[in-house]
Amino acid sequence: QVQLVESGGGSVRAGGSLRLSCAASGSIFRFDVMGWYHQAPGRQRELVAIITRGGITNYADSVKGRFTISRDNAKNTVYLDLNSLKPEDTAVYYCHARITYPAYDYWGQGTQVTVSS
Repeated sequence: QVQLVESGGGSVRAGGSLRLSCAASGSIFRFDVMGWYHQAPGRQRELVAIITRGGITNYADSVKGRFTISRDNAKNTVYLDLNSLKPEDTAVYYCHARITYPAYDYWGQGTQVTVSS
């Protein structure tokens, strides 16, 4: 059973920084893609950033230049560095992992990020 456990959320002022971590049970090399999504109250869950097994990254336009996704295969952990935070970044951040074949998606329980102005 795959488990993804997020940590690192919290409350910061605008302009501040946080580092989110997503620790997987077992090797993250089995996942084709890992990423982070966020969901603000009353809104749908949205993609923030992804990283492939090969290390290719992609970001939502709203976070480009501010957030950085990375992975440490030895620690089975994916990170999201959040810099220059804005109040509109306030949301629950979820870790996601995907296996393409057979297709399956895994989700963490989420970690709250709150940015005050």
